[in-house]
Amino acid sequence: MYSMVFTGALQGVYAYLVSVETDISSGLPTLNLVGSPSQETREAKERVRVALHNIGLRLPPAHITVNLSPANRRKDGTAFDLAIAAGLLEAMDKIPRGAVENTLFLGELGLDGEVKGVPGVLPIVREAALQGIGQCIVPYVNGREGALVPDINVRGVPDLKTLLDFLLAETSKEKDEILPVISSEAGKAFLCPPDAKIPDFSEVVGQETAKRGAEIAAAGFHHLLMVGPPGAGKSMIARRICGIMPPLTMEESLELTSIVSVSGLMKEGEAMITGRPFQAPHHTITQTAFIGGSMVPRPGMISLAHRGVLFLDELTEFQRAVLDSLRQPLEEHQVQIARVGGTVTYPSDFMMVCAMNPCPCGYYPDRDRCRCTQPQIRRYMGKVSGPILDRIDLCVALEAVDIASLKEKEKGESSRAVRERVMRARKRQEERFLGTPYRFNADIDVADMERFCHLGKKEHRCMEELYHSLGLSLRSYHRILKVARTIADLEAAEKIEMEHLLEAASYRPAQEYWM
Repeated sequence: MYSMVFTGALQGVYAYLVSVETDISSGLPTLNLVGSPSQETREAKERVRVALHNIGLRLPPAHITVNLSPANRRKDGTAFDLAIAAGLLEAMDKIPRGAVENTLFLGELGLDGEVKGVPGVLPIVREAALQGIGQCIVPYVNGREGALVPDINVRGVPDLKTLLDFLLAETSKEKDEILPVISSEAGKAFLCPPDAKIPDFSEVVGQETAKRGAEIAAAGFHHLLMVGPPGAGKSMIARRICGIMPPLTMEESLELTSIVSVSGLMKEGEAMITGRPFQAPHHTITQTAFIGGSMVPRPGMISLAHRGVLFLDELTEFQRAVLDSLRQPLEEHQVQIARVGGTVTYPSDFMMVCAMNPCPCGYYPDRDRCRCTQPQIRRYMGKVSGPILDRIDLCVALEAVDIASLKEKEKGESSRAVRERVMRARKRQEERFLGTPYRFNADIDVADMERFCHLGKKEHRCMEELYHSLGLSLRSYHRILKVARTIADLEAAEKIEMEHLLEAASYRPAQEYWM
């Protein structure tokens, strides 16, 4: 007796379909699971056997072989349990032939038959829809997440007994009563009001230059570095940047939700990630946790910050190797992790926002308070490599807030007002990059600089002078042009003018800090 049902597996944030083939024949009574299963996957045969027994079904005393195809790909995780159980039910003739046709099963089984939640439901259901599968049966707790995918019926099952009743039902009406199709929550999710927990820019006292740099960074998705003494407001500004960024598009939200789902970090009952992520790893983080990895590669912090903000506070306290691992992701917006079992690619298109002190004590260049020697300052600032600094678009210096500013009753500009300007600049970029792979000015490739950042003769001469006087590299030269393009967009200017270039150049890392 033979049966075949579908399930899915993950490779990075991407999914592929797996055929679960079950054969029951005469021979020595045993249950073999083949097809390159990992140890936790191989344990499925015990979970399935006991779960079936606890709902009143026993495996026959026969030779049972379950194959997970394609067999040349390693299978990790516990999401194959439900598909194996469904295949056994059909092979044992406990359900009608064809009851599992055109259906994908996904879920982990408890010993009592409970169907437990699994990571990666959204990308697997999306792949099933692309492959033309009609319905997916997933754990009840993952139902809303899977229902985000259009053109496929998703049903959430709480336990194995309910699944058996569903497969035994003869009419569509009976099936819908047992396991109703879950309606999509995508539209409702995007009608939710913005997260009120994001603090407002109006709460930041002073620091107009830093707030201007944050606005430019948000408008063009540029990387930002803030240098200043302790308590100047660096962290306050960083934690408010998500509140002035454009809202996630539907495609961005689905992409981010897939990453969070694969990581197993979806909250119970949560269907979709609708807010820009803000990730602030501690400076003691390991390289594996930062960029992703482990024996079974999982997304790291930079992938969880995809389409959002990665805040690196106390930048100089991070390990040098951890910071240097950002070189490829900052350029390519993705990270590749190679292991013996294969190579996976995770998206990591984030805005990097960094904060640091200008010296070990934090008060340079105020020599009334700073007692650090020049060699100490040089060693301290040298913890951040030149290639990483070269990839930062804007660097702003903050000063200690004057006590008189704290007494002012008038609040600063709100996040809502800043976000409106950012949205207008973003709209100009959408129109400019229509039909191209670019989304923000920060994405512009070197080959298209002349097309999108065209300069007049006067502006060309200005950039030549800046190139020599500031000792720019080609990368930093192009970054000034991209920042200038964003400044022009914020001011609704068609062309990049001299003042835009000069303001953009003023945001390069100050020589007084990196000597």
